[in-house]
Formats: sequence, C-alpha cells, structure tokens
Amino acid sequence: MSDLMRVAIVGSGPSGVYAAQGLAPAEGGGPRIAVDVLDRLPAPYGLVRYGVAPDHEKIKSLQQNLRSVLERPGVRFLGNVAVDGRRLRPADLLGVYHAVVYCVGAAVDRRLGIPGEDLRGSRSATDFVSWYSAHPDAAPDFPLEARTAVVIGVGNVAVDVARVLARRAEELRRTDMPGAALDGIAGSGVRHVSVVGRRGPGQAKFTTKELRELGALPHADARVRRSELVLDPAYDDPSGLPPAARRNLDVLRGWAARGGSGHARTVELRFFLRPVELLDDGTGAVRAVRFERTAPDGSGGVAGTGRYEEIEAQLVLRSVGYRGVPLSGLPFDEVTGTVPNAAGRVLRDGVVSPGEYVAGWIKRGPTGVIGSNRPCAKETVASLTADAPGLLRGSGPRERDPVEWLRAAGCEPVEWRGWQGIEAAEAELGRSLDRRPVKIADWAGLLAAARRTD
Repeated sequence: MSDLMRVAIVGSGPSGVYAAQGLAPAEGGGPRIAVDVLDRLPAPYGLVRYGVAPDHEKIKSLQQNLRSVLERPGVRFLGNVAVDGRRLRPADLLGVYHAVVYCVGAAVDRRLGIPGEDLRGSRSATDFVSWYSAHPDAAPDFPLEARTAVVIGVGNVAVDVARVLARRAEELRRTDMPGAALDGIAGSGVRHVSVVGRRGPGQAKFTTKELRELGALPHADARVRRSELVLDPAYDDPSGLPPAARRNLDVLRGWAARGGSGHARTVELRFFLRPVELLDDGTGAVRAVRFERTAPDGSGGVAGTGRYEEIEAQLVLRSVGYRGVPLSGLPFDEVTGTVPNAAGRVLRDGVVSPGEYVAGWIKRGPTGVIGSNRPCAKETVASLTADAPGLLRGSGPRERDPVEWLRAAGCEPVEWRGWQGIEAAEAELGRSLDRRPVKIADWAGLLAAARRTD
C-alpha cells in the first residue's frame, strides 16, 4: 500500500485554495499528500477573478496569495475539468483519489419572486458582474441604454454594481476589464442609480469601506434621504448597533448633511422599501419598480405599511443573495442550498460518506467575506486529516496518474503552464491596447492561449 494520499479539490476559488493550503503545508509534515485542484474554468481563483469588481485592485491582489499555494510542490492546478455528473461524476473521482473536497460555491442568484421579474431590462447583478469580469459564460453584450437603474439589495455586490454603473469608462481603463465591457460602459446612458433595501441602514450588509468608496466617486454624487436614516426602536441609541452598522450610519449621515456637487451622475441609497412588482412599459420592458414602504417593527425587522412608491427604471438588477445548486451524485439540501455535512464530512442519509468533503459556500451557505473561507476550509481539512489513516487503508484509488485518467475520460485539462499561457496572452492584449493586462472573455480565446504552451 502506498503511503501517498491523493486528494482532489473541486473548485479553485478561495475555499478550494485554502483547503489545498491546509493539506499541503509549505513546510511539509503529516501524511504525504498530492493535491489536484480541479476547476471547470481554464483559469483559477474563482470569484476573486470573476466576482471582484475591476476597480478593487487591493482585493484582486489576493490572487497572488492564492497563486503561491497553487505553485507549491505537491499541488497541481487542472482547469477545464467539469465535475458535473455527466462526463465526470463524484463516484468516478473516488476511483482515482482517496478523498475529494467539493468547493463549488453558490452558483446562482436568488430571485425576487414578484410579478414582472422577467421583463426585458430585469437582470441579476450576477449577470452584470460576470459581463464586466470577463466570465467566459457571460453574454458578450450587456445593454446599458437605460437612463435610470435600480439595484435591489444593500450588500457589497449591490454597491459594487452601482459604483461601476456610475463610473466613467476612463476611470476603468486602468483595470483588467475586457474591451467589450469597457466600450459598453463608455456608451452607457445610465445617469441615476437607486440602491434599494427593504430594511433600514442599521441592517444593511455592505461594509463601510465599500460605502465610502461609493461616496468618493469623482464624477457622481452619492445621496441619501435623512428621513430614511431612522433606526429600529430597539436601537434608539446607536450605541446598541454593531460597530460596522454604527460606522455605516455615520457615513450616511455625512452624506445627508452635505450638498451635491452638481455632477450629471447620481447614486442614491434608499431604505425601507420592499419591491412588490416590476412595471411594464407596454412593450415587455421595465419602466419602473413598485415598492411598498416598510417601517421598523421594534425587533430588528420591518412590516409593510400599505403605502406604495414607484421608482423609474429601465434597468433593474437584483442583488438579494446567492444559492448553491445540486451537483449530480452528491446529496443536497434544497432548503439550505448546501450539501449536508458534519464538520465538512459529506452526509448521505445522515451517515458520513467516506472520502467526500465540502468547504466554502456549498458547505455553510453564502455567508461571510472572502476571509471567512479560511476557517471553514481549516475545519474541513482537520476532518480529512483525521480520517486519512482509514482512507489510506481502504480500497484506495487505481495506481494511475489522474491527468492520464482525465484525458482518457475525454477531458483536456489546462495545467499550470497553460494558465501561464493565458496570463501571457492577457498581458500581450493589454500592451496592444496601451493598458494593463486585459482579461480574455471567451472560452475559445482562453483555451487557445492555454494551448500555445503545449
């Protein structure tokens, strides 16, 4: 019996890379472990590459930390490998690896569930983020002919998309935004963005850093209505609020106290408005959103008041959270949108499934920030490491290199050298445009760049 343990991690975003970091520590120690990090896309880093706004360069620099893990001895990146229950199934992986850790995130956005949600001009914020982040599955164009836009939700993603909508193209030229998205922003007709939450400022989920960035846009005024900065009676004294909420409230009160700068573009945060319907302009497109005014209920929630308000919008972006999706061959809890687990060990009908693990949002739900994935992955790695002796004594995988096996299964893995080819092609594209590296936005271009190194 070999003492080398083979582990596959499905997903190369933060949770997957943090799991790889725990399994293959830089200084060694513990059982000998070879880690393959598989990803459906030919590029690594998950939402750090495809979900962080292009003007958030400090957060995007986290890629360098993730890179250092994927370049460690004993860790191998294998992109363009889809474990989707069709060509590759979870059971197949257990024939080659002693253990598999699924870090597949929460892949779809939540819907509002209100009339008119499917009108033309109503989209998810995820669609917009994927477009400006050059996700290869995104549509090549995102119509921005609208004059006014409404973003429903008051989390960091909502603030991100509002900020990008309110920026001029020249402000984004120094980022890695793909050319088609940059051209789309340049031709955008959007001049007013409303970011709307059903509860009050004390319950908003955005961070103070994101909020301050929105208020510091060079060519847009940030506004808020003083009348909507009320607190739930349970928090008449702001000192009872969490520190982050107190800081947010201070920023918003500062906005309310200052005058506008006369910019042509505006971003307004609205509170205590619950969306009830998207209104048709008569041609199947959105013309406005109808909201019910809410009021604090005294216990941190809100209640409807029976009073309504319409906000004009030709573009509506919903940003009300994410949800995990089932992966064929794994159990799934439809209520929580997660894979049932105990400390990261997958449960099938309440019983631990040997060799199967989860980490990240598919484990705990779409909560927390990027850093929240580190302790989550650490817990899963601790479970796997504790189980390692038993997994090594089990029937074990076939004595076959996983890359050979993947190719025999019809996959064409993009290894680290192929990813470096993509990086080189993006740098070359940026130089040709007198820009920094610019992302390649389509599957064909990514795979062609990866194969140049073959």
